[in-house]
Amino acid sequence: MNSEITTKDFSPHLFWDVDLATFDLEKHNVHMIQKVLEYGKMSDWNLLKSFYGLDKIKEVSLNLRSLDAVTLSFLSTIFNIDKTEFRCYRHRQLVQNYWNS
Repeated sequence: MNSEITTKDFSPHLFWDVDLATFDLEKHNVHMIQKVLEYGKMSDWNLLKSFYGLDKIKEVSLNLRSLDAVTLSFLSTIFNIDKTEFRCYRHRQLVQNYWNS
């Protein structure tokens, strides 16, 4: 982990729902990784890789309950893992979506 990176280095729109005074990048790693994956810019992705490393991002992303389809495809390609290995993909198959049927 690169301890020189702080929340101030990331895009401000990622933190609309958190109190930055109490937000800790190490303690809240799952929340941070999901925010950057779904709403971050490419510069945020590069900071995320520098701070956590690809192994930690992979570990967290495989266990997230929800990811949008574009992010799932991106991660599947980056990590060379089939989409079915991701928890969010398996969870989505279990839940019926009546609005887009």
